[in-house]
Amino acid sequence: MNPDLVILVNENDEVLGEMEKMEAHRKGVLHRAISVLVFNSKGKWLLQQRAAHKYHSSLLWSNTACTHPMSGEDTIIAAHRRLKEEMGMQSPLKKAFSFQYKAELDGDMIEHELDHVFIGNTENVPKVNPEEVESYRYISTTDLESEITTNPNEFTEWFKILFDRVKKELN
Repeated sequence: MNPDLVILVNENDEVLGEMEKMEAHRKGVLHRAISVLVFNSKGKWLLQQRAAHKYHSSLLWSNTACTHPMSGEDTIIAAHRRLKEEMGMQSPLKKAFSFQYKAELDGDMIEHELDHVFIGNTENVPKVNPEEVESYRYISTTDLESEITTNPNEFTEWFKILFDRVKKELN
């Protein structure tokens, strides 16, 4: 399994092949992705600030963890793997939904993903990987909604799309 490859899919999440990750993001080709959202017992969202050296969306606030599954890797396995790699933590996860989006990013990158979203609840404390994560914080839904409205440029494009959908799922 090569972590520098992404799985190309059609709109029905049927595998079409693989492509080098940077090429897929330059061309805006639809590929499979994973987003993980973790909440504590108070219902607060665990956000991460992406590391400064990330190839796109650096220092922006985003969901707890995200990744591209590797060839042959189940989406739930990829979600657990990446939560451990980025945040140094484990949580029970359940699939909430999938959605497709396309967004232009910094560095002439285009995210065009079919994103599988997993939600977890835990009191485990993150032990962040500084190669992936600059910082983390917990925030209430009300405060997060206010921040996204007031300072949208401080959040990743996919997280802003994801936020409204997850908020509906939680109600």
